[in-house]
Amino acid sequence: MTASRFAYDDETFLLDGEPLRVLSGALHYFRIHPDQWAGRIAMGRLMGLNTIETYIPWNAHSPTRGVFDTDGGLDLGRFLDLVGEAGMHAIVRPGPYICAEWDGGGLPAWLSTTPGIGLRSSEPRYLAAVTEYLEAALAVVAPRQIDNGGPVILLQVENEYGAYGEDADYLRSLTEVYRCNGITVPLTTVDQPRDGMLERGSLPEVLATGSFGSRVTERLAALRAHQPRGPLMCSEFWCGWFDHWGGFHHVTDAAESARSLDELLEAGASVNIYMLHGGTNFGLTNGANDKGLYQPTVTSYDYDAPLDEAGRPTKKFWRFREVIARHEAVPSLPSDGLVIPDFVVPEPVPLVGAGLLDEVLPGQWSAFESAPTLDDLGLSGGFLRYRASLSGGDDPTLLQLAEVRDRAWVYLDGAAVGVLSRSAGERSIVVPRGGGRLEILVEDEGRVNYGPRIGEPKGLIGPVTLGGAEIRGWEAAPVPVEALPAIAEDSPESTLPLRAGLIRAHFELDEPGDLAIAADDIGWGIAWINGFGLGRFRPRGPQRTLYVPLPATRAGRNTVVLFTQEAPRSPRLSFRPSLDLGPIDE
Repeated sequence: MTASRFAYDDETFLLDGEPLRVLSGALHYFRIHPDQWAGRIAMGRLMGLNTIETYIPWNAHSPTRGVFDTDGGLDLGRFLDLVGEAGMHAIVRPGPYICAEWDGGGLPAWLSTTPGIGLRSSEPRYLAAVTEYLEAALAVVAPRQIDNGGPVILLQVENEYGAYGEDADYLRSLTEVYRCNGITVPLTTVDQPRDGMLERGSLPEVLATGSFGSRVTERLAALRAHQPRGPLMCSEFWCGWFDHWGGFHHVTDAAESARSLDELLEAGASVNIYMLHGGTNFGLTNGANDKGLYQPTVTSYDYDAPLDEAGRPTKKFWRFREVIARHEAVPSLPSDGLVIPDFVVPEPVPLVGAGLLDEVLPGQWSAFESAPTLDDLGLSGGFLRYRASLSGGDDPTLLQLAEVRDRAWVYLDGAAVGVLSRSAGERSIVVPRGGGRLEILVEDEGRVNYGPRIGEPKGLIGPVTLGGAEIRGWEAAPVPVEALPAIAEDSPESTLPLRAGLIRAHFELDEPGDLAIAADDIGWGIAWINGFGLGRFRPRGPQRTLYVPLPATRAGRNTVVLFTQEAPRSPRLSFRPSLDLGPIDE
């Protein structure tokens, strides 16, 4: 392999033979509207960074095997080109597993439908699929390495693998795929520097880096003890944290984070700040944790980062800039200061019903002997409708499931019976009688992105029993989520739905602008504006607003569409002058 322009010696990174400290910040292109990429990158440079880091989400690019979509918000090449045009370097982390509080940790749902596949291992069927993916991803990245005149200086192999497995052959196979596909820059791994994770997750021939946000001296010492040679780098400097529905909004003290960053830089280490700007889990892309309790991640990925969810500088931005300036040169601020536009706050507008789901979407039903999962139907996420005919008696009867993944709305002869929630550990409900038409709507609230439950199927996990006897003879129909905005706009006006249905609202803008939709009183569901998927909303918090990026709006008439599974508490759509991420856990 030809020597790279970017390399490292016993102590530091080298660019063309000269020392370079990597000062990086994480920006996930897939969590930012593509028309806002350049502005977010520029703010990173203004904070004093010289590098931008991003993951690549395999499942977003490859919703089906053999596809690698790079359109619109998935145009990785354009994003890396913008980093280069800003005079910055780039770090790329292709995974294949990324965690990132992203749906399934970035692993496509279709992977797990392959019988006998061994995720995150050297199992041949898994490696074959990974190789196909990496060949496509690296075809975008390799020409943009610094050795080819591009910005890319580092690539990461896997992601915190030491917390999951210890298959060194798997890690070596990934490095071979990288090298065989034209990657010449140095490779890294990342693990928490504790509990044997570095030993399990790294290779002697690859630079090991750490992930931590505090106890800097201790963590760097552990990293150096594991790897005596090479630059010290914290490639995930956690300056905040993520939130789960029903919890608090997590924050970290800006001064404390700045002190830890200063300690890191004083030690001569390089850094990647996770996150510079978290962005948003648009659409249905959020992940979930399950360490005995299923906890889906909220739509906002604000992360209490230096740039908030809307890209505005926070106290942490200015504290970090001050710290960096003590160690490296930082760009001058604009002579007239930073211009931070206000949120646009339209007047409240009426919510208008656009039909019950069953009315506007008769559905394409398929027959099954037992209740299928979403994965059985080739669905990577979203919603699945079930129905079955019950032939029991008139007495109340217990309906039981092995597990619901993740939320189920139960109806009998069109009347609501109740809700089963995985987060609450609910697996049974009493139906008013043992006969009639049973209907169940199931939502996948986000695939687990960390730990041994990655790759699990979604939907009703059987057997499904009534009074102890398994229910046979099911029909199931997917909900075509992407088609719902157009269906809502074309449907006649109706009353607001009390069960799963569509709602729309229209408002006018003089010019495009950032918006904050008040989302805590519009029910339980997902939202779009002008066809752009904003994400999920819940009445339970902590997140109380939905961020609407300026490029998704337009001058004149704008349309918001809601697919609600539970009725809104307000008949109006309202807006707020700022984002509200809920009560703080300090």
